[in-house]
Amino acid sequence: MRPARALIDLQALRHNYRLARELTHAKALAVIKADAYGHGAVRCALALEAEADGFAVACIEEALELRAAGIKSPVLLLEGFFEASELPQIAQHDLWCVVHALWQLEAIEQAQLHKPLTVWLKLDTGMHRVGLHPKDYHDAYQRLLASGKVARTVLMSHFARADELDSPASEEQLAVFEAARQGLAAECSLRNSPAVLGWPQVPSDWVRPGIMLYGATPFEVPQAQAARLQPVMTLQSRVISVRELPAGEPVGYGARFVSPRPTRVGVVAMGYADGYPRQAPTGTPVMVAGKRAPLIGRVSMDMLCIDLTDVPEAGLGSPVELWGKHVLASDVALQAGMIPYQMFCNLKRVPLDYCGD
Repeated sequence: MRPARALIDLQALRHNYRLARELTHAKALAVIKADAYGHGAVRCALALEAEADGFAVACIEEALELRAAGIKSPVLLLEGFFEASELPQIAQHDLWCVVHALWQLEAIEQAQLHKPLTVWLKLDTGMHRVGLHPKDYHDAYQRLLASGKVARTVLMSHFARADELDSPASEEQLAVFEAARQGLAAECSLRNSPAVLGWPQVPSDWVRPGIMLYGATPFEVPQAQAARLQPVMTLQSRVISVRELPAGEPVGYGARFVSPRPTRVGVVAMGYADGYPRQAPTGTPVMVAGKRAPLIGRVSMDMLCIDLTDVPEAGLGSPVELWGKHVLASDVALQAGMIPYQMFCNLKRVPLDYCGD
């Protein structure tokens, strides 16, 4: 059996969720959209359900997968609904729903529902992706109340640059939000992972930890609270071939690496078809036989090469950590010009093994 796999530590997942609660003293929706950022949405939800205040997904398809698996906790649709025809299902399965556009508000007003909805009313405070314009916000809130179709409303927005700790943009967005919600008696939700970790002054009755749940920092610089996160995924494989090369020999496609000295090359069963970044350059660290070693040459579809010259104890069958508790996913992402969100979501073909139930 091919040795490439991803080990998912559910105890670390729970630790990171509890950290979000500890830092904010707020209710927390665990964001498990995109198959829990590649970690397996159903297994992650089951691991958190006993203590999570609820979950957040992108769309109704992801929510219905959770309901089919027996998850009864609140589930928020972060993109809301895409067609009015989804509203009866949203009510039937007791899903919470973001409203970010006036057409969605109109659809709710016209819908025939057997029970009222919980709506998270999204304000565009400056990200300019989705969300109501501030001039429409008060009226939209009042229309939801008057519709008789909504039992509860939470006011929300989303930060565009909370991962930049020295940027004034988050304070500017907060000012827009505070002005728009004046006179509205409802709970609010503003803090995503970087805001949970780095913006304690931002008010939020509900927080939405996403990338931090999986133990990766959203910041490109060291940050005290992010240092408390525990990596959840360990991407691992084994050395499947070892060869000795003299100085001056090319390794891999395009001869991007040429051995500068007699070099002991290990081939690892891991490639870009598994989700390891093809653009990871020579020097990107891995952990092999308990020691760090550098990637060399281009990453192939199914294999990559590492320099074992300075790890003489490593050989055929030696375990390799591509990222995890010793080689942080954020460090690999930085080397590859990516973000850990992207690397986790790109994971495919690799079996997921779970521990810490």
